[in-house]
Amino acid sequence: MDENFRGWLLTELVKAYLEARKGKRRTGDEHVFEMNAMENLVNLRDSIMARTYVPSRGIAFVTRKPVIREIFAAPFRDRVVHHFLFNMVAGWWDRRLIDDCYSCRVGKGTWYGVKRMVKHMRAASENYTVPTYVVKLDIRGYFMSLDRQRLFDKVVWGLDRQFASRDELYWTLRFLWRQIIFDDPVRGVKRKGSPRDWRDLPRAKSLFCQPKGKGIVIGNLSSQLLSNIYLSSLDRYVMNELGYKHYGRYVDDFYFFVQAKDLPKALKDVLKIEEFLAGLGLTLHPNKRYVQPIERGVAFLGTRVYPGHVVVGERVEGNFRKCIRDFQAGNKDVQSVVSYLGFTKNLQGRKFLKDLFSECGWEYEM
Repeated sequence: MDENFRGWLLTELVKAYLEARKGKRRTGDEHVFEMNAMENLVNLRDSIMARTYVPSRGIAFVTRKPVIREIFAAPFRDRVVHHFLFNMVAGWWDRRLIDDCYSCRVGKGTWYGVKRMVKHMRAASENYTVPTYVVKLDIRGYFMSLDRQRLFDKVVWGLDRQFASRDELYWTLRFLWRQIIFDDPVRGVKRKGSPRDWRDLPRAKSLFCQPKGKGIVIGNLSSQLLSNIYLSSLDRYVMNELGYKHYGRYVDDFYFFVQAKDLPKALKDVLKIEEFLAGLGLTLHPNKRYVQPIERGVAFLGTRVYPGHVVVGERVEGNFRKCIRDFQAGNKDVQSVVSYLGFTKNLQGRKFLKDLFSECGWEYEM
């Protein structure tokens, strides 16, 4: 083994460790790892180089925000590996993703996605002067439906081009991606939470109910990157082959704008998108297909976008109200309230905030 590579790999794992612990320093898992951090990182490095690294068993729980879904929390040791993989390949992939792929990318995210939707709506409607429709679609059980072999093939396609020399880093990354993607997360996992939460979770949203070789966990940094990699071909198909320039996607939620005169073609193209997704082993959600005039507004990333203005979405309004009630009852800290205020300050939400503060007996001032 190249001693230079051994030293380099340990340095990169230290960087990944420092990134992984941000926001996690209150967790017991992180504390245990940190007590002997350097020894644990050396052992992790050695297991990677010896090709004996295997993901550890984590915990699974159900969350209801923003919607009910299943989360697998990886042990801290594995989160270090996820950050290492992200650091090694995310930049290469980022340069090949379209600008309107918003999730898990530096300089983008929720608010960037909202601003881009506003821009697309204005451009498609020629500054709101031409009747325009939004076609908004959602992939059914996206993370649960991903075919692991196809996903691994896409990742290797990228590695083959990023590391054409097939050096030691190439084979190390290929090994780690194989271990992460083909790991069976339900094997030996500890379930937490109330039985009711698990009963309420639809089977299509649970890895425990998926066939062998299907599905990846929600919540890991590596999964967020993989979700963008897998659907990058959909982005190019809709924009380049179908010709929709006013298009955007956040994970499995995507849209495009068309003028009214082009709506019949757009409806036929939805069928083509269905066929394309079927080739990836995916299906459109039958109950989350919205085709409507832009004047009715478009729900997107916690907001509702109208021609000329953006307001707080109904789901965020409800969550904000509950957050304040919990804060007043002593069950939430002030930072939770501040986070919601930070989100709504960018929107046309003054009336909502005045009404909300009035309900709570607080005085509202700009």
